[in-house]
Amino acid sequence: MKIGIICYPTYGGSGIVATELGKELADRGHEIHFISYAPPLRLTRGKPQTHFHEVEVTTYPLFDHEPYALALAVKMAEVAELHGLDLLHCHYAIPHSVSAYLAKSMLQPRRLPVVTTLHGTDITLVGRDRSYLPITKFSIEQSDGVTAVSRYLKEATYEAFAVRNEIEVIYNFVNCDIYLPATKAELRDYYAPRGEAIVIHLSNFRPVKRTPQVVEIFARVRRELPAVLLMVGDGPERGKAEWTARESGIEEHVHFLGKRDNIEELIGIADLLLLPSRNESFGLVALEAMACEVPVVASRVGGLPEVVADGEDGFLVDPDDLDMMARRALEILGDGARRRAMGRRGRERAKAHFCASTIIPQYEAYYRKVLGGDQRDST
Repeated sequence: MKIGIICYPTYGGSGIVATELGKELADRGHEIHFISYAPPLRLTRGKPQTHFHEVEVTTYPLFDHEPYALALAVKMAEVAELHGLDLLHCHYAIPHSVSAYLAKSMLQPRRLPVVTTLHGTDITLVGRDRSYLPITKFSIEQSDGVTAVSRYLKEATYEAFAVRNEIEVIYNFVNCDIYLPATKAELRDYYAPRGEAIVIHLSNFRPVKRTPQVVEIFARVRRELPAVLLMVGDGPERGKAEWTARESGIEEHVHFLGKRDNIEELIGIADLLLLPSRNESFGLVALEAMACEVPVVASRVGGLPEVVADGEDGFLVDPDDLDMMARRALEILGDGARRRAMGRRGRERAKAHFCASTIIPQYEAYYRKVLGGDQRDST
């Protein structure tokens, strides 16, 4: 198949999943065309079957804001026509699915099916805004196929938008041959030269991720045992998190590493992942940690209970109970045998349910289903 993938190229879950999906599909012989305003961050080792098409937006004094959605629609139509795409796969509803609707309309009478994957904040935050709700609902209903990354998000979409589409749940995934337990002892020794426990947090540092609270939890852990914290990523809350580390007197034990490409290596050397998010539609980083045999302490919110088995491969805690999160972290870090056992169970769960080898065929089957006919409810 020839598939156009439209995504945000930034350090966020939807863009990461879209990029990894394209790479996995290319490995299986499909021709993949990424369409965005910049190359996706993880498209660093693209194969010959992967192509990138930059959306260039023309500026004009009349426009207060660049009309990206329109430029995107034009680029989608151009790429689809020039390369004979079989379908467009939009990750994140706004504005990608709206632009796809315009692109397929421009190409009529040629049929160009559109699949929309809902990732989270496009539904739970942006889409619920009254100024965007009608267009979000419209773009979903005009898609030929709709998937959600968790059962939680599927139900949240029906509740918020009452869409007529049948939404298919296809979970996020991880390449279990890449995300592995630690193999680079020198990297671990660099961050924990005195044998300290390594705690890690990865996110886009937006308010919903509660990065200052990550530091607060870690400060409680530091009172009980030697540990270091790796803060991987960047975003608007970084300054608050750095200030919290200084105010807590633990700044020398907290490493802000910014955006990194080698996250599987960094996760692999960790002993624990902290994820006290206000909400997570799936929790991709929790899955990545589990695949690396790293236990997780996370919020009991959104789709995380579908990923983490509470008490088996990690702990789920009320997001506002920072003391309990610290206690659960100490339970894991203070008992090496238990930590290793939880890590093994996490990888077993990842391999059984969330490996790319399991999930990618589900996408392929869904594409074939959509290509076989219009999936929208015609009532």
